[in-house]
Amino acid sequence: MKIKVINPNTTWSMTEKIGLCARRVAAAGTEVIAVSPDMGPASIESHYDEALSVPGILDEIRKGEAAGVDAYVIACFGDPGLYAAREAARGPVIGIAEAAMHAASLVGDSFSVVTTLERTCGIAWHLAERYGMQRFCRKVRACELNVLDLERPGSDAYRTILAECRQAMAQDRVDSIVLGCAGMSDLCKVLAEELGIAVIDGVAVALKLAESLVQLGLKTGKRGDLAFPLAKPYTGSLEKFAWEPR
Repeated sequence: MKIKVINPNTTWSMTEKIGLCARRVAAAGTEVIAVSPDMGPASIESHYDEALSVPGILDEIRKGEAAGVDAYVIACFGDPGLYAAREAARGPVIGIAEAAMHAASLVGDSFSVVTTLERTCGIAWHLAERYGMQRFCRKVRACELNVLDLERPGSDAYRTILAECRQAMAQDRVDSIVLGCAGMSDLCKVLAEELGIAVIDGVAVALKLAESLVQLGLKTGKRGDLAFPLAKPYTGSLEKFAWEPR
């Protein structure tokens, strides 16, 4: 089984970390291919960043389809380009926010999201609404950390995230914490041990969910709005994204 884990930003150190976390939970025989696109933002912290990350994501889906990839994980908590990627892929495409929120709803009746910047909290709330998770999501909390702070040696990121998780436990009275950034994936285990509560990393959950769907023989449905895109001309820098009928 081949699962491609796409970090939609172009910061390779984060991609390597995400790939390592995915491989730690992968089953024997599962090949995890962790990639960053050739184009896109260094970090994703706004709707603007998300929009400009999507062409790179779709390019990686295109490459994956040619290479016989069985499923994909979009490793950014905004789940950018998720539905477009599902249109373009034969196999399952899992966003880490959708996966993490659903996992949290299965192990308790409440969770809070601990994420990076305040400006991204609305994005997480919109996803909770889209995925039917509003009744489980107590709060979306920002640590006021830039995403790239998570990659900076000597930063105080871990203690900042830990403190916000403690606030969520004390004030929100939740059963679990959902980490609201793929760049936090390597902190999941140590946070759970220190806090004594379920801490959910969407990268790991999405990887296991993708494996399960492939093992069950389930693919992305192509009879409705996730059918392959229509063939038509694209111009300018998007010319190579014109869809070729299959």
